[in-house]
Amino acid sequence: MKIVNRHFHGVTRRLSTVLIFILVTVSFRSPAWAGSSDISASAPVAAMKLVQLCINPKTGLDFQAVTTLADYVLSSKSKRETALPQFQDSSGAYSEFDTRIAFPNLLEYSYNPLIPSALTRPSSMRYSLWTGPQGESKNMPDLSKMPAAAEPVVIHGLQRDSNTPDLTTGVYHEYDLKRTLILFNHKGRRSLVSISKQIRPSDVGKKGAILGNDDQWNYYYSGEPGSSMTGLGWVKSYIYDYFSVIVYVDSGGSPATVRTGVFQWLRAGWSGINFVKTGHILDGMKRFARDSKAILEAPNLPAPVQVVSAYQRLLGLSHPDLTEKYIALRLAQQSSALQAGKITTKEVKKQDFSAKVPREQMLEELMVEYLKTTLGKHS
Repeated sequence: MKIVNRHFHGVTRRLSTVLIFILVTVSFRSPAWAGSSDISASAPVAAMKLVQLCINPKTGLDFQAVTTLADYVLSSKSKRETALPQFQDSSGAYSEFDTRIAFPNLLEYSYNPLIPSALTRPSSMRYSLWTGPQGESKNMPDLSKMPAAAEPVVIHGLQRDSNTPDLTTGVYHEYDLKRTLILFNHKGRRSLVSISKQIRPSDVGKKGAILGNDDQWNYYYSGEPGSSMTGLGWVKSYIYDYFSVIVYVDSGGSPATVRTGVFQWLRAGWSGINFVKTGHILDGMKRFARDSKAILEAPNLPAPVQVVSAYQRLLGLSHPDLTEKYIALRLAQQSSALQAGKITTKEVKKQDFSAKVPREQMLEELMVEYLKTTLGKHS
Protein backbone atom coordinates (compact mmCIF):
# COMPACT_ATOMS: atom_id res chain seq x y z
CA MET A 1 0.00 0.00 0.00
CA LYS A 2 1.35 3.40 -1.00
CA ILE A 3 0.76 6.07 1.65
CA VAL A 4 1.20 9.80 1.10
CA ASN A 5 0.91 11.99 4.20
CA ARG A 6 0.14 15.66 3.51
CA HIS A 7 -0.94 18.53 5.75
CA PHE A 8 -1.61 21.10 3.11
CA HIS A 9 -3.12 24.44 2.39
CA GLY A 10 -4.43 26.53 -0.08
CA VAL A 11 -6.49 25.69 -3.00
CA THR A 12 -9.03 23.00 -2.83
CA ARG A 13 -10.72 20.02 -1.92
CA ARG A 14 -13.63 18.15 -1.48
CA LEU A 15 -15.88 16.52 0.00
CA SER A 16 -16.71 17.21 1.92
CA THR A 17 -19.13 17.93 3.06
CA VAL A 18 -22.83 18.96 2.96
CA LEU A 19 -23.54 20.48 6.41
CA ILE A 20 -26.96 21.72 7.56
CA PHE A 21 -28.52 23.41 10.54
CA ILE A 22 -31.98 22.47 11.74
CA LEU A 23 -34.74 23.30 14.17
CA VAL A 24 -36.41 20.10 15.29
CA THR A 25 -35.31 17.34 17.64
CA VAL A 26 -33.96 13.99 16.62
CA SER A 27 -36.47 11.14 16.72
CA PHE A 28 -34.31 8.45 15.06
CA ARG A 29 -32.90 5.64 17.20
CA SER A 30 -30.27 3.16 16.09
CA PRO A 31 -30.97 -0.54 15.67
CA ALA A 32 -28.42 -3.20 16.53
CA TRP A 33 -26.23 -3.34 13.46
CA ALA A 34 -22.72 -4.30 14.51
CA GLY A 35 -21.64 -7.73 13.41
CA SER A 36 -24.44 -8.33 10.91
CA SER A 37 -23.53 -10.18 7.71
CA ASP A 38 -26.09 -8.15 5.73
CA ILE A 39 -24.18 -5.72 3.49
CA SER A 40 -26.70 -2.95 4.23
CA ALA A 41 -25.91 -3.38 7.94
CA SER A 42 -22.17 -3.92 7.52
CA ALA A 43 -21.72 -0.79 5.40
CA PRO A 44 -22.15 1.68 8.32
CA VAL A 45 -19.70 -0.41 10.36
CA ALA A 46 -17.18 -0.21 7.52
CA ALA A 47 -17.74 3.54 7.21
CA MET A 48 -16.99 4.05 10.90
CA LYS A 49 -13.75 2.05 10.59
CA LEU A 50 -12.61 4.51 7.94
CA VAL A 51 -13.63 7.47 10.11
CA GLN A 52 -11.35 6.03 12.80
CA LEU A 53 -8.53 5.87 10.23
CA CYS A 54 -9.13 9.55 9.49
CA ILE A 55 -8.97 10.38 13.20
CA ASN A 56 -5.81 8.34 13.78
CA PRO A 57 -3.87 7.27 10.65
CA LYS A 58 -1.73 4.99 12.83
CA THR A 59 -4.67 2.56 13.04
CA GLY A 60 -3.82 1.51 9.47
CA LEU A 61 -6.04 0.98 6.46
CA ASP A 62 -8.70 -1.73 6.68
CA PHE A 63 -9.03 -2.45 2.97
CA GLN A 64 -11.89 -4.88 3.58
CA ALA A 65 -13.89 -1.92 4.89
CA VAL A 66 -13.11 -0.03 1.68
CA THR A 67 -14.30 -2.87 -0.55
CA THR A 68 -17.42 -3.37 1.60
CA LEU A 69 -18.42 0.23 0.96
CA ALA A 70 -17.68 0.06 -2.77
CA ASP A 71 -19.77 -3.12 -3.06
CA TYR A 72 -22.62 -1.51 -1.18
CA VAL A 73 -22.59 1.63 -3.34
CA LEU A 74 -22.73 -0.48 -6.52
CA SER A 75 -25.39 -2.87 -5.19
CA SER A 76 -29.04 -2.76 -6.28
CA LYS A 77 -31.36 -1.15 -3.75
CA SER A 78 -35.08 -0.54 -3.41
CA LYS A 79 -34.30 2.99 -2.13
CA ARG A 80 -31.31 5.21 -2.89
CA GLU A 81 -31.49 7.01 0.45
CA THR A 82 -31.95 5.75 3.98
CA ALA A 83 -31.46 6.61 7.65
CA LEU A 84 -28.29 5.35 9.31
CA PRO A 85 -27.88 4.33 12.95
CA GLN A 86 -26.95 7.13 15.32
CA PHE A 87 -23.28 7.19 16.26
CA GLN A 88 -21.69 9.33 18.96
CA ASP A 89 -25.07 11.06 19.44
CA SER A 90 -25.02 12.18 15.80
CA SER A 91 -27.88 11.58 13.35
CA GLY A 92 -26.95 9.75 10.17
CA ALA A 93 -28.13 9.20 6.60
CA TYR A 94 -27.03 7.58 3.35
CA SER A 95 -27.77 8.76 -0.19
CA GLU A 96 -26.43 7.96 -3.66
CA PHE A 97 -26.65 9.36 -7.17
CA ASP A 98 -25.16 8.80 -10.62
CA THR A 99 -23.30 11.42 -12.66
CA ARG A 100 -22.73 11.08 -16.40
CA ILE A 101 -19.00 11.71 -16.40
CA ALA A 102 -15.86 9.62 -16.90
CA PHE A 103 -14.00 8.90 -13.66
CA PRO A 104 -10.75 10.62 -14.81
CA ASN A 105 -12.76 13.75 -15.65
CA LEU A 106 -14.39 13.70 -12.21
CA LEU A 107 -10.92 13.71 -10.66
CA GLU A 108 -9.81 16.55 -12.94
CA TYR A 109 -12.67 18.80 -11.84
CA SER A 110 -12.95 17.72 -8.20
CA TYR A 111 -9.41 16.78 -7.12
CA ASN A 112 -7.20 19.14 -9.08
CA PRO A 113 -5.24 21.59 -6.86
CA LEU A 114 -5.86 24.34 -9.44
CA ILE A 115 -9.67 23.99 -9.45
CA PRO A 116 -11.23 25.18 -6.17
CA SER A 117 -13.49 22.70 -4.42
CA ALA A 118 -16.52 25.00 -4.22
CA LEU A 119 -16.87 24.87 -8.01
CA THR A 120 -18.53 21.45 -7.90
CA ARG A 121 -20.69 22.18 -4.82
CA PRO A 122 -21.43 25.91 -4.79
CA SER A 123 -24.75 25.63 -2.91
CA SER A 124 -23.15 23.63 -0.11
CA MET A 125 -19.66 25.06 0.27
CA ARG A 126 -18.49 28.66 0.47
CA TYR A 127 -14.82 27.71 0.56
CA SER A 128 -12.51 24.81 1.46
CA LEU A 129 -8.86 25.42 2.34
CA TRP A 130 -6.24 22.79 3.07
CA THR A 131 -3.94 23.77 5.95
CA GLY A 132 -0.85 22.44 7.68
CA PRO A 133 -0.66 21.96 11.46
CA GLN A 134 0.61 25.53 11.87
CA GLY A 135 -1.41 27.00 9.00
CA GLU A 136 1.47 26.72 6.55
CA SER A 137 0.85 26.47 2.82
CA LYS A 138 1.51 23.15 1.14
CA ASN A 139 0.26 21.69 -2.09
CA MET A 140 -1.99 18.68 -2.15
CA PRO A 141 -1.00 15.82 -4.47
CA ASP A 142 -2.94 16.08 -7.72
CA LEU A 143 -5.17 12.99 -7.77
CA SER A 144 -6.13 13.71 -11.37
CA LYS A 145 -2.52 13.04 -12.44
CA MET A 146 -2.09 9.81 -10.49
CA PRO A 147 -2.16 6.71 -12.72
CA ALA A 148 -4.15 3.64 -11.77
CA ALA A 149 -2.07 1.60 -9.31
CA ALA A 150 -2.33 -1.92 -7.95
CA GLU A 151 -1.92 -0.67 -4.37
CA PRO A 152 -4.27 1.92 -2.83
CA VAL A 153 -2.92 5.44 -2.35
CA VAL A 154 -3.81 7.00 1.01
CA ILE A 155 -3.52 10.75 1.65
CA HIS A 156 -4.04 12.45 5.03
CA GLY A 157 -4.51 16.18 5.60
CA LEU A 158 -6.31 18.99 7.40
CA GLN A 159 -8.95 21.36 6.04
CA ARG A 160 -10.73 24.60 6.95
CA ASP A 161 -14.27 24.84 5.52
CA SER A 162 -17.26 27.15 5.49
CA ASN A 163 -20.69 26.11 4.33
CA THR A 164 -23.37 28.26 2.68
CA PRO A 165 -26.46 29.63 4.47
CA ASP A 166 -28.87 26.93 5.62
CA LEU A 167 -32.11 26.57 3.67
CA THR A 168 -34.25 27.09 6.79
CA THR A 169 -32.36 29.37 9.17
CA GLY A 170 -29.87 31.18 6.92
CA VAL A 171 -27.08 30.26 9.33
CA TYR A 172 -23.59 29.38 8.08
CA HIS A 173 -20.64 27.92 9.99
CA GLU A 174 -16.86 27.63 9.70
CA TYR A 175 -15.05 24.55 11.01
CA ASP A 176 -11.88 22.46 10.88
CA LEU A 177 -11.66 18.89 9.58
CA LYS A 178 -9.29 15.98 9.41
CA ARG A 179 -9.34 14.49 5.90
CA THR A 180 -8.33 11.17 4.38
CA LEU A 181 -8.48 10.27 0.67
CA ILE A 182 -8.11 6.71 -0.63
CA LEU A 183 -7.59 6.16 -4.37
CA PHE A 184 -7.88 2.49 -5.37
CA ASN A 185 -9.07 -0.06 -7.91
CA HIS A 186 -12.22 -2.02 -7.17
CA LYS A 187 -12.74 -5.07 -9.35
CA GLY A 188 -11.16 -3.32 -12.30
CA ARG A 189 -12.92 0.01 -11.65
CA ARG A 190 -11.13 3.16 -10.48
CA SER A 191 -12.59 4.35 -7.20
CA LEU A 192 -12.09 6.99 -4.52
CA VAL A 193 -13.11 7.26 -0.88
CA SER A 194 -13.12 10.70 0.78
CA ILE A 195 -13.36 10.80 4.58
CA SER A 196 -13.98 13.88 6.76
CA LYS A 197 -14.03 14.19 10.56
CA GLN A 198 -14.64 17.46 12.36
CA ILE A 199 -11.85 18.23 14.84
CA ARG A 200 -13.71 20.43 17.32
CA PRO A 201 -17.03 22.33 17.51
CA SER A 202 -17.43 24.89 14.75
CA ASP A 203 -17.19 28.62 15.16
CA VAL A 204 -20.48 30.16 16.27
CA GLY A 205 -23.08 30.20 13.48
CA LYS A 206 -23.52 33.52 11.68
CA LYS A 207 -26.40 35.26 9.91
CA GLY A 208 -26.59 34.67 6.18
CA ALA A 209 -29.20 34.63 3.44
CA ILE A 210 -29.99 32.86 0.18
CA LEU A 211 -30.47 35.50 -2.53
CA GLY A 212 -33.09 34.26 -5.00
CA ASN A 213 -33.31 30.59 -5.94
CA ASP A 214 -30.77 28.37 -4.23
CA ASP A 215 -29.70 26.85 -7.55
CA GLN A 216 -28.39 30.26 -8.65
CA TRP A 217 -25.68 30.17 -5.92
CA ASN A 218 -26.01 33.74 -4.68
CA TYR A 219 -25.55 34.23 -0.93
CA TYR A 220 -25.08 36.94 1.67
CA TYR A 221 -22.69 36.56 4.62
CA SER A 222 -23.08 39.09 7.43
CA GLY A 223 -20.21 38.03 9.66
CA GLU A 224 -22.52 38.51 12.67
CA PRO A 225 -23.48 35.68 15.08
CA GLY A 226 -27.11 34.56 15.17
CA SER A 227 -29.79 33.59 12.68
CA SER A 228 -31.65 35.62 10.06
CA MET A 229 -34.85 33.70 10.85
CA THR A 230 -37.49 35.72 12.70
CA GLY A 231 -37.41 34.93 16.40
CA LEU A 232 -34.02 33.21 16.26
CA GLY A 233 -31.70 36.19 15.96
CA TRP A 234 -30.38 35.43 19.43
CA VAL A 235 -29.36 31.85 18.66
CA LYS A 236 -25.72 30.90 19.14
CA SER A 237 -25.57 27.71 17.12
CA TYR A 238 -22.73 25.29 16.54
CA ILE A 239 -21.94 22.20 14.53
CA TYR A 240 -20.78 20.02 17.41
CA ASP A 241 -19.62 17.10 15.30
CA TYR A 242 -19.63 15.99 11.67
CA PHE A 243 -18.15 12.98 9.94
CA SER A 244 -18.70 11.54 6.50
CA VAL A 245 -17.47 8.92 4.06
CA ILE A 246 -18.07 9.60 0.37
CA VAL A 247 -17.46 6.80 -2.12
CA TYR A 248 -16.98 7.40 -5.86
CA VAL A 249 -16.98 4.32 -8.10
CA ASP A 250 -16.71 4.09 -11.87
CA SER A 251 -19.96 2.34 -12.78
CA GLY A 252 -18.61 1.11 -16.10
CA GLY A 253 -20.63 0.81 -19.29
CA SER A 254 -21.66 3.49 -21.74
CA PRO A 255 -22.18 6.37 -21.34
CA ALA A 256 -19.45 6.75 -18.73
CA THR A 257 -20.98 7.15 -15.26
CA VAL A 258 -19.68 7.62 -11.73
CA ARG A 259 -21.83 6.52 -8.81
CA THR A 260 -21.47 8.56 -5.63
CA GLY A 261 -22.54 7.15 -2.26
CA VAL A 262 -22.54 9.43 0.80
CA PHE A 263 -22.54 8.21 4.42
CA GLN A 264 -22.95 11.20 6.72
CA TRP A 265 -23.46 11.92 10.42
CA LEU A 266 -24.14 15.33 11.98
CA ARG A 267 -24.76 16.80 15.43
CA ALA A 268 -25.65 20.51 15.55
CA GLY A 269 -27.80 22.98 17.45
CA TRP A 270 -27.42 25.26 20.44
CA SER A 271 -27.11 25.05 24.22
CA GLY A 272 -25.42 21.69 23.73
CA ILE A 273 -28.59 20.13 22.29
CA ASN A 274 -28.63 18.23 19.00
CA PHE A 275 -31.47 19.47 16.76
CA VAL A 276 -30.54 17.43 13.69
CA LYS A 277 -33.00 15.02 12.07
CA THR A 278 -32.09 12.45 9.46
CA GLY A 279 -34.50 14.01 6.96
CA HIS A 280 -32.64 17.30 7.08
CA ILE A 281 -29.34 15.56 6.36
CA LEU A 282 -30.98 13.98 3.32
CA ASP A 283 -32.21 17.41 2.21
CA GLY A 284 -28.64 18.68 2.38
CA MET A 285 -27.42 15.70 0.36
CA LYS A 286 -30.02 16.39 -2.32
CA ARG A 287 -28.80 19.99 -2.46
CA PHE A 288 -25.25 18.76 -3.04
CA ALA A 289 -26.26 16.12 -5.62
CA ARG A 290 -28.46 18.57 -7.56
CA ASP A 291 -25.66 21.03 -8.22
CA SER A 292 -22.85 18.52 -8.60
CA LYS A 293 -24.79 16.78 -11.38
CA ALA A 294 -25.93 20.07 -12.96
CA ILE A 295 -22.33 21.30 -13.17
CA LEU A 296 -20.49 18.14 -14.18
CA GLU A 297 -23.14 17.17 -16.75
CA ALA A 298 -23.53 20.69 -18.19
CA PRO A 299 -22.90 20.74 -21.97
CA ASN A 300 -21.31 24.20 -21.68
CA LEU A 301 -19.01 23.33 -18.76
CA PRO A 302 -15.52 24.62 -19.66
CA ALA A 303 -12.82 22.01 -20.07
CA PRO A 304 -10.59 21.56 -17.00
CA VAL A 305 -7.71 23.34 -18.76
CA GLN A 306 -9.94 26.40 -19.26
CA VAL A 307 -10.97 26.44 -15.61
CA VAL A 308 -7.34 26.12 -14.56
CA SER A 309 -6.41 28.99 -16.88
CA ALA A 310 -9.07 31.23 -15.31
CA TYR A 311 -7.80 30.32 -11.85
CA GLN A 312 -4.20 31.08 -12.81
CA ARG A 313 -5.22 34.50 -14.14
CA LEU A 314 -6.75 35.35 -10.77
CA LEU A 315 -3.77 33.80 -9.00
CA GLY A 316 -1.48 36.13 -10.93
CA LEU A 317 -3.22 39.29 -9.70
CA SER A 318 -1.46 41.50 -7.17
CA HIS A 319 -2.95 41.42 -3.70
CA PRO A 320 -4.48 44.93 -4.05
CA ASP A 321 -6.12 44.01 -7.39
CA LEU A 322 -7.47 40.71 -6.04
CA THR A 323 -8.77 42.44 -2.93
CA GLU A 324 -10.52 45.06 -5.05
CA LYS A 325 -12.38 42.35 -6.97
CA TYR A 326 -13.30 40.52 -3.76
CA ILE A 327 -14.62 43.68 -2.08
CA ALA A 328 -16.73 44.41 -5.18
CA LEU A 329 -18.25 40.92 -4.88
CA ARG A 330 -19.07 41.36 -1.18
CA LEU A 331 -20.61 44.80 -1.79
CA ALA A 332 -22.75 43.35 -4.59
CA GLN A 333 -23.95 40.59 -2.27
CA GLN A 334 -24.82 43.15 0.38
CA SER A 335 -26.70 45.30 -2.14
CA SER A 336 -28.66 42.28 -3.38
CA ALA A 337 -29.55 41.31 0.18
CA LEU A 338 -30.83 44.83 0.82
CA GLN A 339 -32.92 44.87 -2.39
CA ALA A 340 -34.37 41.44 -1.58
CA GLY A 341 -35.37 42.57 1.91
CA LYS A 342 -33.05 40.09 3.59
CA ILE A 343 -31.41 42.93 5.52
CA THR A 344 -32.48 46.48 6.41
CA THR A 345 -30.63 49.73 5.81
CA LYS A 346 -29.79 49.72 9.53
CA GLU A 347 -27.89 46.48 9.01
CA VAL A 348 -25.81 47.88 6.16
CA LYS A 349 -22.53 48.79 7.76
CA LYS A 350 -19.17 49.84 6.49
CA GLN A 351 -17.06 46.72 6.67
CA ASP A 352 -13.55 45.83 5.66
CA PHE A 353 -14.69 42.81 3.67
CA SER A 354 -11.12 41.66 3.06
CA ALA A 355 -10.01 41.87 6.69
CA LYS A 356 -8.30 38.61 7.69
CA VAL A 357 -9.69 36.85 4.61
CA PRO A 358 -7.09 34.38 3.29
CA ARG A 359 -6.04 34.97 -0.30
CA GLU A 360 -7.10 31.42 -1.16
CA GLN A 361 -10.64 32.11 0.12
CA MET A 362 -10.90 35.21 -2.08
CA LEU A 363 -9.77 33.16 -5.08
CA GLU A 364 -12.29 30.41 -4.37
CA GLU A 365 -15.28 32.75 -3.98
CA LEU A 366 -14.36 34.68 -7.12
CA MET A 367 -13.97 31.45 -9.09
CA VAL A 368 -17.58 30.54 -8.28
CA GLU A 369 -18.58 33.82 -9.98
CA TYR A 370 -16.51 32.77 -13.00
CA LEU A 371 -18.35 29.44 -13.09
CA LYS A 372 -21.74 31.16 -12.93
CA THR A 373 -20.94 33.32 -15.94
CA THR A 374 -19.72 30.36 -18.00
CA LEU A 375 -22.91 28.42 -17.23
CA GLY A 376 -25.17 31.34 -18.07
CA LYS A 377 -26.12 32.31 -14.53
CA HIS A 378 -26.22 35.86 -13.15
CA SER A 379 -23.02 36.96 -11.44
